[in-house]
Amino acid sequence: MTAILSKTRSDRTEVAKVDLTDLRPYGDAMNDGAVQVSFTLPLEAGEVAVEAAKAIARRMSLEEPQVVHSENLTNGFTFFIVYGKLPLGIDAKRIDVPKVQVETMDFDQINSFIRDKIGRKVIVVGASTGTDAHTLGLDAIMNMKGYAGSYGLERYPEIAAVNMGSQVPNETLVAKAIELGADAILVSQTVTQKNIHVKNLTELVELLEAEDLRDRVILVCGGPRITHELAVELGYDAGFGPGTLPPMVASYLAQEIVKRGLARKE
Repeated sequence: MTAILSKTRSDRTEVAKVDLTDLRPYGDAMNDGAVQVSFTLPLEAGEVAVEAAKAIARRMSLEEPQVVHSENLTNGFTFFIVYGKLPLGIDAKRIDVPKVQVETMDFDQINSFIRDKIGRKVIVVGASTGTDAHTLGLDAIMNMKGYAGSYGLERYPEIAAVNMGSQVPNETLVAKAIELGADAILVSQTVTQKNIHVKNLTELVELLEAEDLRDRVILVCGGPRITHELAVELGYDAGFGPGTLPPMVASYLAQEIVKRGLARKE
C-alpha cells in the first residue's frame, strides 16, 4: 500500500493531514478505512464458505468485503483473510487512557531515593499465580538481567526482590509476603484462557483483605492483557502492560511507599 502524497510550495512531499476527530484505518489513502481481518469458520472450504466469510465481514460493518485468501485447515474448518472498508471513524481526541502516574527515575536515582526517603530496603515479592506457567513478564521485571537494557529489581541494592516463579497459588504468595513483611506484591498473568487471570487476580485481593493486609502492601499486576484501568477495577493499586521496564515499576513502588507514609526504619 502506498501513501497519497501532495506537493508543497517548497516542492517537498508530505502525507495528507490526519483528521483526529474522524480517525479511520489507513490502507491506500488517508481515511479510506481499509482493513484486513482474518478468522476461521467451521465450514468446509468452498463457495458457500467464501460467501459466509463475506457475510461475517458485513456483520462487522465492513463495506466491499473481498476474500483474498482462504485455506482448508482441517476437515470442516476454513481460514480466511478478508479485505474491507470501515465506513465509520472515531474521535481520537476524546480518548483518555488511564496510566500509572509516576515520575520514572533511573537505576541510581531509585536507589538514592530509597536510601534518602525510606531508609531501608524495599521488600518485593512476585509470582505468576494460578495455572499460569509463563514467567516472561515477571522475569523481565524482577530478574537481575532485566529487560531491554534495564536491570531487574534483583539488581537494585536497595530492593530485596523475591521471584517465586510460576504457578504459585495465591495462598502461598500471601504467606511469603507475610513471612518477609513485604512492602509490595507483584503478580504476573501472562497467558490464561477464558479470563482465568481475572479470577486469579480477584482471589488474591480477597485473600489480602481477609488477612487484613490489603492496605499495608502495594499490590501491582502486569501482563499482556493487563491495563491500569483493569487493575484498579479489580482492586489493585497499579497495572502495567507490555513494554513496561523495571525502572518504571521500581520508581512507582518507591514513590508510593513514601506517598502512603509506609516508610519505616528497620
